[in-house]
Amino acid sequence: MRWKWVAVCVMTCTVTLPAIPSQAADEIKTLQSVGGEAEGAAAARAARDALVNGGAANLLPILQGFNGSSKLASNWLRSSFEAIADNQLQSKKGLPKEELLAFVRDTTQSPSARRLAYEWLLKETPALEDELIPGMLLDPSADFRRDAVSKLIDQAKDASGKASVAIYEKALQGAVHEDHVRTISEALREAGVKVDIQKHFGFLTSWKIIGPFDNREMAGFAVAYPPETEINPGAEYKGQLGQVSWTAISTEDDYGLVNIAKQIENYKGSAMYATTTFRSEGPQQVQFRLGTPNAWKLWVNGKLIFQREEYHRGSGMDQYTIPVVLKDGANSILLKVCQNEQEQPWAQDYEFQLRVCNATGAAILPKGNRADVSQSK
Repeated sequence: MRWKWVAVCVMTCTVTLPAIPSQAADEIKTLQSVGGEAEGAAAARAARDALVNGGAANLLPILQGFNGSSKLASNWLRSSFEAIADNQLQSKKGLPKEELLAFVRDTTQSPSARRLAYEWLLKETPALEDELIPGMLLDPSADFRRDAVSKLIDQAKDASGKASVAIYEKALQGAVHEDHVRTISEALREAGVKVDIQKHFGFLTSWKIIGPFDNREMAGFAVAYPPETEINPGAEYKGQLGQVSWTAISTEDDYGLVNIAKQIENYKGSAMYATTTFRSEGPQQVQFRLGTPNAWKLWVNGKLIFQREEYHRGSGMDQYTIPVVLKDGANSILLKVCQNEQEQPWAQDYEFQLRVCNATGAAILPKGNRADVSQSK
């Protein structure tokens, strides 16, 4: 067997954009400072109106203002941009195409702002889609990557044999959405190509697990059982049904699902702990993306990062996104997963899946782990 890899050339584009005019800067700052519960809403409306009255000259400053803005502030900025852009098109004056194109190509800018500019440019020049999207396969914007992958999938379906396989393999390099990866992997596997979906998404698949501990009447979620204060692989503790110790568990599921109920036992009214180590290539900001229908707590290097006390409200890949700062080298991960005592068929799932990725959804692999995910037979 040989490793097969389709090269993609990616250039990170950074453009020197003009400084924001002082008046526009003040108005944008007002929008950025708007708070919830109508705090600052009157000032925001006035600032938005002023930006709109300023016309096309304010389009680029508004887009630049997305960086670092809250969701609420971004909505105000979006509203301002769309009002100006709509006026420009309705009056036949047009959009400042070259400036907006430069902004779209600048991958250091806000993904949502770049997308906004792109969508309005398409209203005026639909042919830009074919000019821009093919070069965005590895773009930091998940939306642009999705468009690029979709185009390649369509091309692969129209091709055949080795040509089709090559296009699918190229598409897989940029795919960060579950539906795309399923489509691509099914086609490649049918063509005799092995695809490592676990590695492609960055799922953590090898764990040590301990339990059950008592969670009857859902009281155990708040109880700090011994694994929360120490992770000692050789330790034994008093559990819900007797002495418990750490046991190795792994999963071969494509999407990293560790099924406690099927792989161990569906202990009702219980809490289980799972731990693993992630070796980071230097200190870095990442995202942990978790899926589970159970209540859970997550610790990284002994620090409680996030928790959610909900049971059986559904589950899916990337259900929760948790920002995490990893240190260089070994990082300890501890997950507490709690099952309640409901007996309905839909309340029997006891499982989790956890992966490490960047903000785009592309996998971040542990130090020393090859990134190759497809292999011809």
